[in-house]
Amino acid sequence: MKVGIIGAGLQGKRRASVFPTKQGSTIEGVACGHEDDLRSAILLAEATHTQAHSNWNKIISNPQIDAVIVATPPNSHAEISIKAMNAGKHVLCEKPLSRTIQEGEEMIEIAKQTGRTLKCGFNHRHHPGVLQARKWVDLGLIGELDFSRCQYGIGGRPGYENEWRANPKLVSGGQLMEQGIHAIDLFRWFLGNLNEVAAFVSTMYWKIKPLEDNAFVLLRSRDQKIAELHSSLTYWKNRFSLEIHGHEGYIMVDGLGGSYGVETATLGKRDFDKPFAEEKIEYRGQDQSWKNEWDEFESAIREHRQPLGSAVDGLEAMRLVKAAYESNRTRAVVDLE
Repeated sequence: MKVGIIGAGLQGKRRASVFPTKQGSTIEGVACGHEDDLRSAILLAEATHTQAHSNWNKIISNPQIDAVIVATPPNSHAEISIKAMNAGKHVLCEKPLSRTIQEGEEMIEIAKQTGRTLKCGFNHRHHPGVLQARKWVDLGLIGELDFSRCQYGIGGRPGYENEWRANPKLVSGGQLMEQGIHAIDLFRWFLGNLNEVAAFVSTMYWKIKPLEDNAFVLLRSRDQKIAELHSSLTYWKNRFSLEIHGHEGYIMVDGLGGSYGVETATLGKRDFDKPFAEEKIEYRGQDQSWKNEWDEFESAIREHRQPLGSAVDGLEAMRLVKAAYESNRTRAVVDLE
């Protein structure tokens, strides 16, 4: 496919890095998002040997482009994605899917009307450790699932309060929506639909109110499976840890590579009589999740099916984050049904 990238910030660069130079899909243009300057688009276009545009409509109107990557702040996700789909293009839109639930619902409806594939950017599903965990679960190695737990945190950086991520006019929420939503999506992928939400969110250090820099969330399904999340912007050291526990054992995924440490997947089995023994896999090298996710997106388009981490998954994860904010506001458990 021929691909256009809208948004030349960090996520645009990450998405661009997966494309080969001589085979497969190619980048046909890079455009500024609302919050970008042209220089960012020029630099990314130079790095990918393509053309830069100051107006993202140039990408939308290009009949040669088959698919668009939307890597802009959330306030423009719906506008750009809807225009792209109406122009006949498939869309991979970064998480969160949109700024509001209503916008997300409209995006999904347009995808149905146009027959275009709309995917939410949930690259964590495509990390090798998480994929291995999914394989172990599907093989029944830890039996019926009981609960899951995730710690996901970073330390922020000087000047964070001045970035677009700290502007409530541009984003859907604070750290829980920005990073914690990946964990929410993984909970749904492993445990199924989650209906009840109880949460405390707070702004402990960063001057970003009304947005939060910490969130503590409990979620429960109708069949009593429970998930627990701490999403933090004040860890001071990057951390990712996902646990999945079942009747017959447990799985742990730690690290995401890079500053999060070597990614590992660990399988442990319940045995009351033998010493504890674990199977552990370490994953070295560069982060392959971005390439794996793009390959899945292409496959879904070819096979006329919903991609892993679909727009519906993106919307449902947003609903749960919004429910967490409502729980914190009302000091009550929120039941989505």
